[in-house]
Amino acid sequence: MAPSKIRIATASPSTQPTTPKTLAQIAQLARRAASNNIDILLLPEAYLGGYPRGTNFGCVMGSRSAEGRDEYLRYFQAAVDLGDIVGEGGAGGLEKWVRRELVGDEIPGAQGQEGDKGEKVKNKRGDGTREELERIARETGVFLVTGCIEKAGGSLYCSVVYVCPKMGMIGKRRKVMPTAIERLVWAQGSPATLRAVSTVIRGVRINLAAAICWENYMPMLRQSLYSQNINLYLAPTADGRDTWLPLMRTAAIEGRCFVVSSNMCARKDGGKQQAKTNGRPVLSHQPQQQPDFSAIADPSPFTSDGRRSSLVTEEGFEIALPSPRSGSRGRQKKIRRQSVFDEDGNEIVLPCCNEQGDVEVEAEAEVDDETVSTMTPKTSLSSTAASAAPAQTAKPGSRQTFKIPVIDRSTGAKTEEDFVSRGGSAIVSPFGDVLAGPQWEDDEGIIWADVDFEDCIRGRLDLDTAGSYSRNDSFKLTVGGLDLSPLPYH
Repeated sequence: MAPSKIRIATASPSTQPTTPKTLAQIAQLARRAASNNIDILLLPEAYLGGYPRGTNFGCVMGSRSAEGRDEYLRYFQAAVDLGDIVGEGGAGGLEKWVRRELVGDEIPGAQGQEGDKGEKVKNKRGDGTREELERIARETGVFLVTGCIEKAGGSLYCSVVYVCPKMGMIGKRRKVMPTAIERLVWAQGSPATLRAVSTVIRGVRINLAAAICWENYMPMLRQSLYSQNINLYLAPTADGRDTWLPLMRTAAIEGRCFVVSSNMCARKDGGKQQAKTNGRPVLSHQPQQQPDFSAIADPSPFTSDGRRSSLVTEEGFEIALPSPRSGSRGRQKKIRRQSVFDEDGNEIVLPCCNEQGDVEVEAEAEVDDETVSTMTPKTSLSSTAASAAPAQTAKPGSRQTFKIPVIDRSTGAKTEEDFVSRGGSAIVSPFGDVLAGPQWEDDEGIIWADVDFEDCIRGRLDLDTAGSYSRNDSFKLTVGGLDLSPLPYH
């Protein structure tokens, strides 16, 4: 990888039943990312705490049920406490929180105790999640950005944290406009939290900011991020529809920035990485007032015995790249082609498998001088769906699931595997090219791309949405509580 290239990555993991287990999964993903020289890793919206897909918490207009209140209690208890306050308009403590200067962050040393020198002693606010994320970033060297459900006071916020390996938490933002029924359980965050943050990796300054899920459909919110001179636009989401990727390509072209999106791949009805509450699929429910972080194991490094690569054309078609007959290590692989047919007679090509039926593919492709790579652990065909499989259309008002036809090797019969959310994480260039993904039906892999952030400047030759092209002499944007001064290039 050239010195000027930064490796950015994303994934589509699903929330685990408890906070410590989700944090353990973050640790595993971060270690795998580090072993593949990944610099920045984005994880989905509400990944810590869970996205309550498919539930209404017992609410109808004018009435709330006792069962729904109990369900909300469990959801509140599963949210993480980052040691922040509510703040004015849901702004939290902002820089005071980042610098640990909130009341209670430091307490005077107790007088008369053995060894007391009267100095102030650091007091850990929150439930330890902040410190655990900082530890993971520090030990792996990976800059982490992840969504979380954060509790402060008596309210919940859909938040995103920026975790620097050297400085720890350098920023946090709260979703300013929860979508539809999300407003029942998530409070509105202040626009003041839209402030972008900066990091420097191998001498390259990266100005990054996140727009959460349907905030990306708010043109003025997108413009508030572009105005801060960002070159990395992050979009953790719960939207896995086919309309999402075109929106990401639009944001990349508008802002002349790299765009990284992350959405959970969640399996239906007690799938491998999903729990249930009252028969409804909700991604995290276990009450955890004070997580026991000693439960987090140190997973072994990821070994990419199987890697699958694909690219997306300008028209949006995904092309699966062929697997080499021999790997870079010189060992021969027995590859056979697998495919199935859907009800309409369309052939769906499945990942190549060895004679035991395990995915065992390695591939890398050069696309416009950008190395696109994906890695996926070995999986069985009986639990693997083709990324090109068409999704079913959900009826209005119903919870959307997707049925993917696969072949049961033991019987040869067609079976179906359902997904509550198919994922679809992706990485897009400042010119709208899809560099990695979309990552469908894969809750274990990591996708990445090696990028040159000077492409953001190259793209501003003809389009600078936040500068001269914005005609800021005629059009004005102000955001309450947010300084829109652009961040520096160097």
